[in-house]
Amino acid sequence: MPRAGLAPASVTEAAATLADEIGFGALGMRLLAERLGVKTPSLYKHVDSLADLVHRIAVLTATEFSDTIRDAAQGRAGSDALAAAAHAMRAYVRQHPGRYAALDRAVVTGPDDPLIRARGRLLSSFAAVLRGYHLDPQQEVHALRMLRSMMNGFANLEGDGGFQLDAGVDDSFAWMIAFIDNGLRTFTSPTRTERAVDAPRPLP
Repeated sequence: MPRAGLAPASVTEAAATLADEIGFGALGMRLLAERLGVKTPSLYKHVDSLADLVHRIAVLTATEFSDTIRDAAQGRAGSDALAAAAHAMRAYVRQHPGRYAALDRAVVTGPDDPLIRARGRLLSSFAAVLRGYHLDPQQEVHALRMLRSMMNGFANLEGDGGFQLDAGVDDSFAWMIAFIDNGLRTFTSPTRTERAVDAPRPLP
């Protein structure tokens, strides 16, 4: 019988927390079993394998991460939304480095994989950040890829201790946000901006 209180969700959450503490690369079924106070074979009543566990952590992370970005940018637009979302993302990765690493390692298993939906939510949160720039539709996909690449790259380099120069990392992060903001503004569509400004507003 599975241990009372354990379920796939609770095992996944415990594994994600453990990965944050010891590093994704050190995560293993034996260490997780010790953390939960069970024998290693007992875990296989709740998850199929280490790969399945990593996959579940990735789904959890994508969901948490998308909500974090959405909540940070809510009620903001343009550079304010970008800065708020960027700082929220950086804070999340610092707090949850292990589970964030799992997000890059998990592999989609099929068309009905919940990871597809979770990643879709994450993309939607990033897209919402860009909405205030009123980009031409042909530029939106490129902007989305650029934003994800730069933010993900910075987070991974910082997490791996890859910034060795004397310049302050916080200053570099602020510089990157300003750089992205300026770049996005060069692709702002005047027509779409005018439509957004001139659109009728509901009565108070």
